[in-house]
Amino acid sequence: AGLASSRVAKAQGAHTVCDRGSSHIRSQAQLLHEECQIWGMPLAERVDPRVIVREEAEYAQADKITVPSTFSLNSFLQNGVPANKLHLLPYGVDLSKFSPTGRPLDDEFNVLFVGGMCLRKGIPYLVQAYQALKHPRKTLTFAGSFSPALMNMLRQKGLWPEDARILGHVPQKELKHLMSTSHVMVLPSVEDGFGLVLSQAMACGCVVIGSENTGAPDIVENGTEGFIVPIRDSRALAERLQQLADDPALRLTMSDAALARVQMMGGWTQYGDAALALYHSLAAQKGDMQQADKQTGKQRGRP
Repeated sequence: AGLASSRVAKAQGAHTVCDRGSSHIRSQAQLLHEECQIWGMPLAERVDPRVIVREEAEYAQADKITVPSTFSLNSFLQNGVPANKLHLLPYGVDLSKFSPTGRPLDDEFNVLFVGGMCLRKGIPYLVQAYQALKHPRKTLTFAGSFSPALMNMLRQKGLWPEDARILGHVPQKELKHLMSTSHVMVLPSVEDGFGLVLSQAMACGCVVIGSENTGAPDIVENGTEGFIVPIRDSRALAERLQQLADDPALRLTMSDAALARVQMMGGWTQYGDAALALYHSLAAQKGDMQQADKQTGKQRGRP
């Protein structure tokens, strides 16, 4: 409904904002198309061309486009959208719902993924990295919706770790404990507008590893609160997992840094304040234009 409602609003003299939670639709479509080809799933996760046309019409019509990460912003620039039309508006995290509830056990190494199990989230690269990880008591846990088709494809390629735990949907009260007791939360997405689970995990004191195509570069200093890895690089991901497994002291230091960083970010309040500031600036511009129109009318003898 965004395109139609925006047209009505603009016809009534309003400014409009298009809030895009992911990368530019063409970048998203291209990345997903490439993943389908890489993993032999040609019909999976494709973007309908009609969606691309409609979204680009929304972008063109909007006065401003808000995006949650630098990765998302750069994708719009790469697709020819003017920089002055874009506004970076990173997401916050509800610190009243996500906080540490415990610590992971010292003699285990628990790797956690939170989100929908799909090609877009980089699941094949995570399972490859986990297979390469050396630890006597390692675990891999998936929390969120799962894809039988993706699991079957990975099994056929001999990649699926049979010891992986698939929990399905996990309520937030249980999720924060799961994050608190995991040694690392990994989001190796090929395309992800932000990845709110990153800041949620950090709020629980969990070290995070995120790909460059997420919001990780905006909230994580590589090597301080966690690690940032290139997309589609299971070797780099495995190296970072092994580093954390081999160096418990480093992981504890990063855990404390992750918690401190996300608390400094200010939760959703900072997001709301930044959004309101943008809306006020647009409203002020509208007022200035209306005042200019009135002045021009007076000069031309119009009432």
